[in-house]
Amino acid sequence: MTYDDMYRWSTDDPEGFWAEQARRIDWHVPPQRTLEYERPPFRRWFVGGQTNLCHNAVDRHLDERPDQLALVGVSTETGLTRELTYRVLHREVNVFAQVLCNLGVGKGDRVVIYMPHTVEAAVAMLACARLGAIHSVVFGGFASHNLALRIDDAKPCVLICADAGMRSGKVIPYKPLVDAALEESRFPPQHVLVVNRRLDPAVPMTRGRDVDFSVARAGCEDADVPVTWLESNEPSYILYTSGTTGKPKGVQRDVGGYAVALALSMQTVYDVGPGQVMFSTSDIGWVVGHSYNVYGPLIVGATSILYEGLPTAPDPGIWWKICADYGVRTLFSSPTAIRVLKKQDVTWLKRHDLSALSWLFLAGEPLDEPTAAWIESALGKPVIDNYWQTETGWPVLTLQPGLDLKPVKLGSPGLPNLGYRLRVIDEMTGNDAAPNEKGVLVIEPPLPPGCMTTVWGNDDRFLASYFSHFKELLYSSLDWAVRDDDGYTFILGRTDDVINVAGHRLGTREIEESVASHPGVAEAAVVGVHDEVKGQVPVVFATLKPGDGSVATSASEMGQRVVEQLGGVARPARIYVVNALPKTRSGKLLRRSLQALAEQRDPGDLSTLDDPGALDEIRQALERGPDAG
Repeated sequence: MTYDDMYRWSTDDPEGFWAEQARRIDWHVPPQRTLEYERPPFRRWFVGGQTNLCHNAVDRHLDERPDQLALVGVSTETGLTRELTYRVLHREVNVFAQVLCNLGVGKGDRVVIYMPHTVEAAVAMLACARLGAIHSVVFGGFASHNLALRIDDAKPCVLICADAGMRSGKVIPYKPLVDAALEESRFPPQHVLVVNRRLDPAVPMTRGRDVDFSVARAGCEDADVPVTWLESNEPSYILYTSGTTGKPKGVQRDVGGYAVALALSMQTVYDVGPGQVMFSTSDIGWVVGHSYNVYGPLIVGATSILYEGLPTAPDPGIWWKICADYGVRTLFSSPTAIRVLKKQDVTWLKRHDLSALSWLFLAGEPLDEPTAAWIESALGKPVIDNYWQTETGWPVLTLQPGLDLKPVKLGSPGLPNLGYRLRVIDEMTGNDAAPNEKGVLVIEPPLPPGCMTTVWGNDDRFLASYFSHFKELLYSSLDWAVRDDDGYTFILGRTDDVINVAGHRLGTREIEESVASHPGVAEAAVVGVHDEVKGQVPVVFATLKPGDGSVATSASEMGQRVVEQLGGVARPARIYVVNALPKTRSGKLLRRSLQALAEQRDPGDLSTLDDPGALDEIRQALERGPDAG
């Protein structure tokens, strides 16, 4: 079937289409109804069906492929490679699930996972899924304050962490960050399960609360933990994404719809099936890590590569060596990573046999044409952009090489994915934008399977964040877009105060709050500024309280405070201390004008500016250079 035929089926007859796709996974009890949509925009897919993500990812492959590799963990930081067949993965998941059972974890309980990108982290996720527990993975690059916010929202009964991670050969202790987060948290878990990698010899342990996993598993090696069957719409996990209020939003995902969407996309989008190999370079703490490092490849019986390390160490050919060693069919990475590799000698790529590699997918941020053209020329393979969000869980815009590959248009992620009814809407009128006219990308509900069901514990925030922007009930992506005459969509950037740093979504409000917590800061504004490698970087403009002291010291302390509270991923690229920030007469900060000036663009309409001198102040600061960063 062609893409056009399949897409038309998915939008004209969504219930018939998705009922057929539901056959791609195992059901303990078949769905009684494909779609329930009596309370828009809330919807329920595969109602009454009972299934389990762990069963579909592990157990159902034991008869046909027990000795095929399921997960391969390659760490160039520790020098270790760990290979797990489906049989061994099943055993490890059962052991881990039993340890969690012994700590009182059961159906519906939340478990926070704060770990590096390792096989153990994937096993922990699958163990939670087996028990019907709701996991919430927190990216290991986040500092203790960010972790504490997520703990207080999820209210977990157990937190799983590693003793430490590594970056550029440097040990990064995790457990002290966990301890600091629990000191700050209002709802700390009863137990902390520590997976000791023996990287931190002085890992602190609190008696009565902390449990060493290697000790706890000793009596569980022969455990056989039954799968907990869940109704399709029960929550599978929470994954937090930056919000414009400074408080992260817990994206809640279901079980059945997610599994079906992943099974479909693994075939049609990523062209990976049983026995084939997928290598996604994302971290397990992000949505790509959930969908296409862990669940997606395993659901279809493929092999998934998990990589811990830099793309340039021990040399810039390491990813291509892994592709050659394991016969990777589909590689999934980010434009930032390719821009880093673009600075290296192309011979690092050429020296490896990439004959098995069919596709390179890039996502997480806009893909610029020079980067796409360079890597496509170097590889001699198709490079396919795709666009999606933490909220959607799987691609919204993409091409479908596993179904019917349409022509690539550089700069565009492609065409609507199956099941997504997309429009580009004029922000002011709410009408459909004309071809090649800028508007906001929206999805007509009901959202397809795999997309978020709500914001964890807050239906009102789900409605306000995503469905309140137009008179018509539409999901707003909060991204500007243009659609051309052929139906290809081009993403132009965010409409809100969320920036994209090397594929990591960061709320500027969170960084502003962190900077403003410095006792000498009177006011702060943070904007995302274009960067050749990372796509965007955070830039700070701040005013000081009278008589605060050294400007340079204060600026340096602001940057340090952001790193301590939010993690290195949020580190400001530049900090400018100024006497005034540009505001409208009603007191609103002109962040878009700040961003334009920082990018040497026209700041736009300044008719509402309260103090023209404030803009001159910004220009002078940019000319003299940053005070820190």
